[in-house]
Amino acid sequence: MNENNPVPPMIPPADRPTPPPVPPLATPPLAGNRPLGDDPAERVAIPHAFAAIEALLRHPRRLMFQLRQPGSGKLIGGMLFVALACAAVYGVVAGTFSGHEQLWAAPVKIAAGLFISATICLPSLYIFTCLSGSQARLAEVCGLLAGLLMLMTILLVGFAPVAWIFSQSTSSIAWMGFLHLVFWFVAMLFGVRFMQNGFAHTNAKSHAGLNVWVIIFLLVAVQMTTALRPILGRSDTFFPTEKQFFLAHWADCLKQQDGENNARGRN
Repeated sequence: MNENNPVPPMIPPADRPTPPPVPPLATPPLAGNRPLGDDPAERVAIPHAFAAIEALLRHPRRLMFQLRQPGSGKLIGGMLFVALACAAVYGVVAGTFSGHEQLWAAPVKIAAGLFISATICLPSLYIFTCLSGSQARLAEVCGLLAGLLMLMTILLVGFAPVAWIFSQSTSSIAWMGFLHLVFWFVAMLFGVRFMQNGFAHTNAKSHAGLNVWVIIFLLVAVQMTTALRPILGRSDTFFPTEKQFFLAHWADCLKQQDGENNARGRN
């Protein structure tokens, strides 16, 4: 039986053939690494402002792609109009805290302050964008800034019912100012995230310049609220009569609130 079934000879390990390597499993690219427009849905045009709102909230990559196309000026104009309208709506809610002339003064100041801050910071944003190695055109930078403003103001409108409830149930200017600042910072956080995602597709080598710009924009925005004060309370003049740094203004508001609380306690 051993003669009919011979044992195969042993092959030394060095002479054994090497099996071909197993190819790695294909993994889908990350969303941030995919080029804009690779999805056909992203190439669908945005015809009006309401479509821009939906694209910003549901499909921001579609909005980013359209901002890179020729003739994006109409889209940017629609986004700025939405941001202006939403800022005015939120301003009306903020003005209900004091009523009277603040019902029209607060919307004007909030909308004007936001757009003036963006205009002041636009040149530095473009410079930081170029220094970071980004290939974004000025029109695309303006579009991403308009997207930041639109997303911020849309979120502020979403916070408006909460702000209205507190404005009708408390008389503390310091507390209402703190609440509005919290809403502002949260809205700006989401707006900055949209802008960062947009710049990730412009071949930027670093986000350090954009991060520095965010700090500059934040400081300018909060200083603008002090330069255009009062926004919540009432005053005999539309604009303040003296210059003041926003930290000093906040400290004065807290001191005034403490004084009012002490006076109520003595009564």
